[in-house]
Amino acid sequence: MTKRHRIQFPPDKEHQLSQAEAYFYIVEEGRPVKLRFHDYDEVFARPGLYEQLFYERLKCVSPQKVTELLQRSLTSERATSSELRVLDLGAGNGMMAECLRRIGVSRIVGADIIPEARDAAYRDRPLVYDDYLVADFTDLSEEQKQDLKDWSFDCLTSVAALGFGDIPPAAFFQALQLVGSGGWVAFNIKETFLESSDDSGFSRFVRELIFSDFLEIHQLERYTHRVSMEGVPLKYYALIGRIVAPMPEDFLGNLGIA
Repeated sequence: MTKRHRIQFPPDKEHQLSQAEAYFYIVEEGRPVKLRFHDYDEVFARPGLYEQLFYERLKCVSPQKVTELLQRSLTSERATSSELRVLDLGAGNGMMAECLRRIGVSRIVGADIIPEARDAAYRDRPLVYDDYLVADFTDLSEEQKQDLKDWSFDCLTSVAALGFGDIPPAAFFQALQLVGSGGWVAFNIKETFLESSDDSGFSRFVRELIFSDFLEIHQLERYTHRVSMEGVPLKYYALIGRIVAPMPEDFLGNLGIA
């Protein structure tokens, strides 16, 4: 049985922190330990904490939402989920892969930048990934690139992972380049990353992608990803698209994105 953790949120005055700065306390051996929401190495090291924090307390629904929209798109195109070969970028401990398995996806490779995510996936959901790569997608070795190409991916998923410095535009672009023409892309992103004031590069990247000749949009939905500590809905966009043609290598450079 998974251990239950004693989670405490900070005083209300601290709730105005950004998602990247937000923190909580977990009581261990009678004393509070402060962790940021994005201290994933520490969170994943504690079995059950990620699910208890984000899915029970903060009501995250994104893996289910993105999977539902992907399944809807596949059905409309008379495509079969069981035939997909999926690269799950920012895979964490396998929440998205678990949802994909439920709709019949049989080939999934996880990828994350921290080994603690892979270790947690193998510990918590040992059967959902066929392989799991720990790597920085902005600095893949030639061997890693070839290993990934050998999978012949026809679907990329990335859920609750883009932005916040975890996966920059350059890493997402490299992952997109691994999916061939006709392949699917399914991801979500916080709505603020699509505003004109965004300085991460994602606003320009995603907007250009949506209106480009390289991606055909099948689903674009604004929804509540989860709630904040004070119960305020956090709005994200979920996007499902199909790659029409490969993007040129200078796609990001032409947008002024490093």
